[in-house]
Amino acid sequence: MNNDEIIQKTVDFVKHTLHDAEGGHDWFHIERVFKTSKTIAKSENVDMLVVSLGALLHDIADSKFHDGDEVIGPRIARDFLEGLQLDFSIIDHVISIIENISFKGGNVAQKFTSAELDVVQDADRLDAIGAIGIARCFNYGGFKNRALYDPEIKPNLHMNKEEYKNSTAPTINHFYEKLLLLKDRMNTQTGRKMAEDRHLFMEQFLDQFYREWEGKS
Repeated sequence: MNNDEIIQKTVDFVKHTLHDAEGGHDWFHIERVFKTSKTIAKSENVDMLVVSLGALLHDIADSKFHDGDEVIGPRIARDFLEGLQLDFSIIDHVISIIENISFKGGNVAQKFTSAELDVVQDADRLDAIGAIGIARCFNYGGFKNRALYDPEIKPNLHMNKEEYKNSTAPTINHFYEKLLLLKDRMNTQTGRKMAEDRHLFMEQFLDQFYREWEGKS
């Protein structure tokens, strides 16, 4: 089986698995991360098969939708990749990407590094900011029935991993607890450049949001 066939089988598997997923973590999120990963990878020395598989499988079973279970996603991905009879070094690398890609709060150290993870992580973080990031943020807030904004509930910038996972704060707080932090956490030059405009757009959105909240715009 050549690489194109492996990737197509993976696309088909992910589309089927995520056919009824929440709108911010569905196939179209995966597709955007896959496309952005390929854009970033053009300027990086990486294994494109590992990048492609990591991008396609990184949210195959997001822990947020599985009672916080961080094991189920890597397990599903490993079973699928072993079924393709891929080299175990490739499988292990892809699983390490899945296990380490997520933002788990501002104070959690990453346990694994690779150029391929850098690329996929940047692509995933780029999809969390800018216009699409804003749309995804409020979509998930609605999915969890969270308030849009509550001036009495301030963002918590010092959460540990468990506090971050279990937060029920208003959606606007998430901008300060994660989204506005991502620009300075990009790994690659391309990722940093792409993040600039998206970060600025979020800042402009928040300015407009607060003006409208106060009835001033």
